[in-house]
Amino acid sequence: MSKPLSDHDRKKQISVRGLAGVENVTELKQNFNRHLHFTLVKDRNVATKRDYYFALANTVRDHLIGRWIRTQQHYYEKDPKRVYYISLEFYMGRTLQNTMVNLALENACDEAMYQLGLDMEELEDMEEDAGLGNGGLGRLAACFLDSMASLGLAAYGYGIRYEFGIFNQKIVNGWQVEEADDWLRYGNPWEKARPEYMRPVRFYGRTEHGPDGVKWVDAQVVLALPYDTPVPGYRNNIVNTMRLWSAKAPCEFNLKDFNVGGYIQAVLDRNLAENISRVLYPNDNFFEGKELRLKQEYFVVSATLQDIIRRFKAKSNSVLTFNDVLHIQVAIQLNDTHPAMAIPELMRVLVDEEKLSWDKAWDICVRTCAYTNHTVLPEALERWPVDLFAHLLPRHLEIVYEINRRHLEVIAAKYPGDNDRLRRMSLIEEGGQKRINMAHLCIVGSHAVNGVAQIHSDILKATVYVPKINSSLSGLHYCNFFPFFFFLIRAVCRASGKRPGWRELLTAAPGYHTAKMIIRLITAIGDVVNNDPVIGDRLKVIFLENYRVTLAEKAIPAADLSEQISTAGTEASGTGNMKFMLNGALTIGTMDGANVEMAEEAGEDNLFIFGMRVDDVDKLDMKGYHAEEYYNRLPELKQAIDQIAGGFFSPKQPDLFKEIVNMLMHHDRFKVFADYEDYIKCQEKVNALYKNPKEWTKKVIYNIAGCGKFSSDRTIAQYAREIWGMEPTLEKLPAPDDKQ
Repeated sequence: MSKPLSDHDRKKQISVRGLAGVENVTELKQNFNRHLHFTLVKDRNVATKRDYYFALANTVRDHLIGRWIRTQQHYYEKDPKRVYYISLEFYMGRTLQNTMVNLALENACDEAMYQLGLDMEELEDMEEDAGLGNGGLGRLAACFLDSMASLGLAAYGYGIRYEFGIFNQKIVNGWQVEEADDWLRYGNPWEKARPEYMRPVRFYGRTEHGPDGVKWVDAQVVLALPYDTPVPGYRNNIVNTMRLWSAKAPCEFNLKDFNVGGYIQAVLDRNLAENISRVLYPNDNFFEGKELRLKQEYFVVSATLQDIIRRFKAKSNSVLTFNDVLHIQVAIQLNDTHPAMAIPELMRVLVDEEKLSWDKAWDICVRTCAYTNHTVLPEALERWPVDLFAHLLPRHLEIVYEINRRHLEVIAAKYPGDNDRLRRMSLIEEGGQKRINMAHLCIVGSHAVNGVAQIHSDILKATVYVPKINSSLSGLHYCNFFPFFFFLIRAVCRASGKRPGWRELLTAAPGYHTAKMIIRLITAIGDVVNNDPVIGDRLKVIFLENYRVTLAEKAIPAADLSEQISTAGTEASGTGNMKFMLNGALTIGTMDGANVEMAEEAGEDNLFIFGMRVDDVDKLDMKGYHAEEYYNRLPELKQAIDQIAGGFFSPKQPDLFKEIVNMLMHHDRFKVFADYEDYIKCQEKVNALYKNPKEWTKKVIYNIAGCGKFSSDRTIAQYAREIWGMEPTLEKLPAPDDKQ
């Protein structure tokens, strides 16, 4: 925590930045005390820091409520097209500071707390991170919600209110240990339960085909209870909604069971239903075909579509016909394949419940849905076993089979006799175990498909025949710099805590074995390097445990060098690399993910690019990658690998890291050794340039000037125009009277 300012320095700071007015500060203090007394039932004698945080959060929340209600009234009256962003992850982090900034309250709140003898940073640190995501996918979703509000789009985020978010990571004796993230333990002042909009979600059962169509019968019901969180735009008085669903068991119990003593067990069995929203699966780049995960995915999709259609029908003011209407008023964006069940679920609703013909329903479904693909890695692609699908969602399996039959008819007509293409493009993968390829389902059932970086979209185009793939990125121009700006950048870099010679690996790993072993290797190397009598005081290996949004907000501005070293063609995008770029860190990386656009925007000479390009990787695949060739040819690499394998970093357990070495030598599909030599040469360039602060800072300026393209506001504006058929209004609503 920063050192408190003296009264003299504080007055100087206030005179420079200005206050929102003495009257506003006085009112904030009054409301703070009111919430401390009447909401928290505390006084200053017994209140804790957490109580003060909640009092401040409720005070700031008061300024959201009028804007939130007025925004929803505005959407109801104007009836614009609405976009529904469905994601299994929303990595929101903390809300208090973001809200104060967006409402232009930060300075006034800071001053009010100071006058009350409280430290704003201490109060902000009491807030639990809303860690409802694993990394880039969930953080992207959170940024997009902010941008949709700032651009004046009538948008809603839909996800799951996980009782336990991404686990808290502890490093104990060099090993990762996971602890449950009980982020709701003390309550959440930002959410509002909406039991009046609770929706039933069905599982299991069977289908009946009759003259009136198909019925899904004998299903088990779980209730979806929505919790709404306000999402304020940047100083435009617009507040959108993120709606997260929590699973609740129905209240009905079988009286017969009660009479025979089964009542207690029936109550206990409620937990089985409510487990659906209990915990976030702890990785977003490795697929596990667990029944609970598929339940989560259908749970959020079913509840969300019911909510979308309820809102759509409420505004129609007449007997609803979906013909040529739904896609005009509704856009559904699927964030990766996790909400892919929206496609067969929408078809079920339109065909089975609304009684539309298949062709009409399919046309509406495709026009309404769009899909963002986040990965091409085989281990991350969702492929659900048909048997599990049949057991859990019998009607949806029938719908997926029908979608696939019609899809393959089109492909066969276009490419007669090309059975290999039919096999590759089928939604159903044959073999030992039939599986449904959810990425193929999303592509077939959406009118637009995009990767999250240009190179990613290009790979999709090259590997999947689909004319509707585009990219979410486009370009901007550079801007020039002048000597004062140059001086300013150096000053900001020093003030933000950048330190020469630090190399930080910022990562949190899911609980699978290889990742844990890599973390153990990092901490073991740190034990050796940090205690070395020669370099121990000059170079440190630091593993920042429990990396999350709040820690990133501190670490990213402090970094000098950002290492983005994935093998070309394997990383979909990476959002961290762009944040490092914006905050003045130079990038050493491969031509992969968003690094490609970063090099285009800032100039490749202003990044440290090394290693294979995608074409080089393809050529190496054809030739055959043999790690031994690099191991035998490069003495420095051989020495490093031999030290790891021989127990140099683990003398008490010499064989501890042999399986990592075995993987690198014999099973490494990422071809790490192939990029090693070029990486070392590139690091030498980094070291040489760092000795020249003027030239280093010049590259920093070019990077900062070139990162405008990576604004989520620009990205969402492009999504709106090119995918959702909406025009960002940049509308600013009149401010409400917060005293009402």
